[in-house]
Amino acid sequence: MESNEVLFRIFGLNVTAEVTTMWGVLVVLAAVSFFATRHLEQRPKGLQNLLEMAISALDNFISGLMGKEKTARFFPFFATMFIFIIVCNFIGILPGAGMIPGFKAPTSSLSVTAGLAIVVFVAIIVFGIRVVGVKHYLKHFLQPVAIMLPFIIIDELVRPLSLALRLYGNIFGEESVTEQLYELFPVGPPLIMMVMSLLFCTIQAVVFTMLSAIYIDESTTLEE
Repeated sequence: MESNEVLFRIFGLNVTAEVTTMWGVLVVLAAVSFFATRHLEQRPKGLQNLLEMAISALDNFISGLMGKEKTARFFPFFATMFIFIIVCNFIGILPGAGMIPGFKAPTSSLSVTAGLAIVVFVAIIVFGIRVVGVKHYLKHFLQPVAIMLPFIIIDELVRPLSLALRLYGNIFGEESVTEQLYELFPVGPPLIMMVMSLLFCTIQAVVFTMLSAIYIDESTTLEE
């Protein structure tokens, strides 16, 4: 599997295959959203019905983690994160991913997963302060006892690191194994691995979203 090869530069910034693929993912998601919501119907059908079923299932999943009230408030954030991640994960299953220039699963790059983890890290702080206030948010660093402060800070910093490494490691590993199988066996095992990859990619998107919801739920819970 190739490293992050620079395709071109914009204002001195390197643009890799992961970046161009992300642009493509954003365009496709925007187009699907536009066509699905262009003519909303009371009785949905077709693409609108499919998306409403998916959104409803995701809403129920998040509600089970942080309750209906918080889910209603933060659902757009989690839904966007989940949909973006799962689509980026599935890119690696498509034929030519990683071999065609400018076409590679974005989440197979540590820089991309680190970026997503940083977004979650910032959201934990912003949502926490917005919901419980600065005083109570900072107070949780001193609980249960003030001497735990260094360990709690380390825990807060390790969370985004673990999110980034878990997603990157699993997607990169899955792509690497599939590529090696293709080199050894043109048919058979690679197809089985691709089917299993559908499950792996879905699980990783679910885990990333689930942990993010748990962390944000903790930061937005008022403790006396």
